[in-house]
Amino acid sequence: MASVKDWISSFRLRTLPLALSCILGGSFLAYQDNLFRIDVLILAALTTILLQVLSNIANDYGDGVKGTDNDNRVGPERAIQSKAISPDQMKRAVIINAIIAFVVGLTLIYTSLKEASVSEILIFTGLGVASVVAAIMYTVGKKAYGYSGMGDIFVFLFFGLIGVFGVYYLHTHIFKWEVIWMATFVGLMSTAVLNMNNMRDISNDKESGKNTLVVKIGFASARYYHSFLIIGAIVSLQLMIWSFELPSIFYLAFLPSFLFLKNALFVHQVQYPKLLDPELKKLALGTFGTVILLWISTAIV
Repeated sequence: MASVKDWISSFRLRTLPLALSCILGGSFLAYQDNLFRIDVLILAALTTILLQVLSNIANDYGDGVKGTDNDNRVGPERAIQSKAISPDQMKRAVIINAIIAFVVGLTLIYTSLKEASVSEILIFTGLGVASVVAAIMYTVGKKAYGYSGMGDIFVFLFFGLIGVFGVYYLHTHIFKWEVIWMATFVGLMSTAVLNMNNMRDISNDKESGKNTLVVKIGFASARYYHSFLIIGAIVSLQLMIWSFELPSIFYLAFLPSFLFLKNALFVHQVQYPKLLDPELKKLALGTFGTVILLWISTAIV
């Protein structure tokens, strides 16, 4: 029988800071516009945590039953791979987590939009359903999009555009095009983490039939793609500061960018994909740290 430790390990808690970056980023912009709501932040954060955990255990299930998680895999051993949790147990956990995530998401929508139009409520409910489905179908099913090179697009869309624009709207009830720069920053950094993960796993993914974008374009091209993501994210951060006319203290948020550039250089020079594994945490925490520094700058001002 799986232990509590086995389940907590399967949740991959180290992925949560990156997932929360879009929520904190969108909430930061709402705060700058004096429309911040603490209840929206709390519920949005809880919804995102549940969706990220859902994605992690669904990924464990999907890759586990397909045999992609095997002895040749470079990263940490997964729950089904190690036989700590059975496929049936993980499948039930996916279903239960999906239901809870959807209910909490509906609570978020009701809290924010209870006086909004029916169309607004339906749009956000639809986005909630799409988020749950996307979290599961990355590796689960015969048409799992993670196996056809579409993972990067979905990560940019849900962790960037939908995540940041969505939480900003739930705070403010307005659409503001300048939010695009924060959404792009978080989306590109999240995609960079995925790209590096897929670069690490390229050999095993190729042998297992998991045709990620890295498998499709090759390791050499993935290096240049990675540099594009990193540089694009840093430029987007600068454009966000200009768009919201933030004072110079907010340039504190650029401190992790030195880590990002160092990472891009390392990726461009690395010879062995397995050496990329320690870099994943650095890039994810650097993204989270950037958003936290924006909030710290707000407190200083």
